[in-house]
Amino acid sequence: MPSSCLVYPRTSIRDPRQCRKSSIASPRASLSDIHALGRYQQLVEGKAESDSQILDRLIDQWIVRNEADTAQFPRPSDADIAAGVERVQKSFTSAGEFATRKQQIGLTDEEIKTMVGAQLYLGNYLDSRFRPSAKVEPKDVQEFYEKAVVPRAQERGQTAPSLDAARDYIHEALIQRSINEQADRWLGESRSRLRVEKFLEAGVK
Repeated sequence: MPSSCLVYPRTSIRDPRQCRKSSIASPRASLSDIHALGRYQQLVEGKAESDSQILDRLIDQWIVRNEADTAQFPRPSDADIAAGVERVQKSFTSAGEFATRKQQIGLTDEEIKTMVGAQLYLGNYLDSRFRPSAKVEPKDVQEFYEKAVVPRAQERGQTAPSLDAARDYIHEALIQRSINEQADRWLGESRSRLRVEKFLEAGVK
C-alpha cells in the first residue's frame, strides 16, 4: 500500500521522519510534493534536504498557507514572481548554466515559477505578520557590526564599511532575524496543535 500523510488540527504532531507524503493545500498530498521541493532546493542551494526534513518544511508551509488564505492575504503579482525567477537565474554565472542545471535536475520553467510564487506568498505573509513586532536596539546594530560585518571584511582581505554606511543593511538583517525567530516560535506552537497521521512504506529515509 502506498504511504501517505494526513494533517489534522488541534492535536499532537507525530514523528514526521516516518512519513513519505505531506498535506499542503489539501488533507492529502502526493509524494511528488517532497520530490518537487527537493529538486528546487538542488537548484537554488546546490543540494536537497532529506525527505523527513523536506516534510517538516511542507508541514510548515501548510500552516502558513492556511493562515494566509484565511486572512485573504494578497498573492504576489506576476511581475513580482517574474522578478523572483530572474533572481534565481542571476544566481548562476550564465543563462546557459541555469538552463543546464534545470535540465539535469528535471525542473521546468513552470515548476520554478510555481515554487517562487509560493515562497513569495508565504514569506510576504510572515513578514507582514511579524515585522511590526520586530525591534532593533542601537546596541544590537553596534554588536552586529563588530562581530559580523568587520570580521567578514577582514576574512576577505577588504576594508570594512563604516558603521554609518552599513547601518541600514545591519538594521534590516536584524529585522529579518527577528522575523525568523518569531516565525519559528509560532510554527512550533502551531505544530503542537496538529497531528500527522502516516501510512508507511519500506525504505523511508
